[in-house]
Amino acid sequence: MLAVKPHLNGLVLSLSDEVKEAAGYMYAEATAMITDGDKVQIVKAQAGIDPNRKGMDIAQAFGSSSSYARKYALNGLFLIDDTKDSDATNKHDKQTSKPKMSNDRFKEALVAIDDKRYTLERLKNEWALTSAQLKQL
Repeated sequence: MLAVKPHLNGLVLSLSDEVKEAAGYMYAEATAMITDGDKVQIVKAQAGIDPNRKGMDIAQAFGSSSSYARKYALNGLFLIDDTKDSDATNKHDKQTSKPKMSNDRFKEALVAIDDKRYTLERLKNEWALTSAQLKQL
């Protein structure tokens, strides 16, 4: 168990974990607790352990699951949402995030645009066009 000495505000934080088993599966269960001596807030989080995980020895597999469970217990305790927001994951229409279009498919798309079955805007937004293809537009 990890315990932090109280600071001026009198809070104590503790963090611990243990290995458990349910239905034949091992997992690490972390417990994060904070108290001011009167009130106590406890959050638990679990992470599965795969002792046969490729590229890790057994100690690394257990340690990885322990770290993961502790991270999410602390996130729950302090109401931290560490998911990536759309600003962090948005490629801002960079050409590299779009699939490339073959020349044959490009010719078919031009016919579809002429026949009003497809739009030029959609073509530009959905595909990473080469400079030669852009010149043909």
